[in-house]
Amino acid sequence: MSAPAFDLQSHSTFSDGELPPEEVVARAAAEGVELLALTDHDTVEGVAAAQRAAAAHAIRLSPAVEISAVDPLHADFHILGYEIDAADASFAERLDAFRADRANRVNRMAEQLERLGFALEAKHLDRGGKPVGRPHLAAAVFEHPANAKRLDDEGLTHPGAVLEAYLVEGAPGFVRRTLPTVPDAIEAIHDAGGVAVWAHPFWDLDDPRPTLEALERFVAHGIDGVEAFYVTHTAEQTALLADAADEHGLLTTGSADFHGPSHRMFNRFRAFELHGREPRLGPIAG
Repeated sequence: MSAPAFDLQSHSTFSDGELPPEEVVARAAAEGVELLALTDHDTVEGVAAAQRAAAAHAIRLSPAVEISAVDPLHADFHILGYEIDAADASFAERLDAFRADRANRVNRMAEQLERLGFALEAKHLDRGGKPVGRPHLAAAVFEHPANAKRLDDEGLTHPGAVLEAYLVEGAPGFVRRTLPTVPDAIEAIHDAGGVAVWAHPFWDLDDPRPTLEALERFVAHGIDGVEAFYVTHTAEQTALLADAADEHGLLTTGSADFHGPSHRMFNRFRAFELHGREPRLGPIAG
């Protein structure tokens, strides 16, 4: 079965990706993507450059964002916003507020890592004003020479292993977000003229029942779609989400969640399966 010609989640150096927006677009085009979204976390600063690059490569780019949000069930859901007005000043102000909360959370996690005995230096977290997230914290721990022996003793051989050991929910360095809530994120996306889609549900949750319960809540809050097709979703998970989307009249999108060529998991485009189901992209398709 041929891979889909769309890929609706990718990340650049404006958040936790490895490549600038222009190179993300160029790589997507080279890998056969015809419809792309750059979905940096809590920022649209890379969208204009991505749009110019998309025009140069003759592919369609949906102006987009990925907003980290909280819900009573889980600390860190992600809501994708497509077809947003990236120049909307009020939307930019909302994203600024979301990033401020994100920065406060990162500072609290850095303090927690230091209490756990890890050395950190500010220079390892300096991204020139760009957002700092958990992957950057994990990299800062990994890069500090004072942590080398401990990391080796614990078998943590790359930054991703540090993240999984210390910075995911339930790990000793993890701190929960407080803002925005899922309804906040959906409202912000709608107010910017966009459609809101729940990203990678089975990356966030493991079991069908809480996943479907979360989707029911998000439908009540006005969610427009669900990322049913995802690089780590099984055929069974895809079918469950596609059936639920049919029931609620939701869009169904998909992605390989590209972060960069050296990322251990999210390193190429179109690396997801439709498992015999038809996507429903609505206005995202243009």
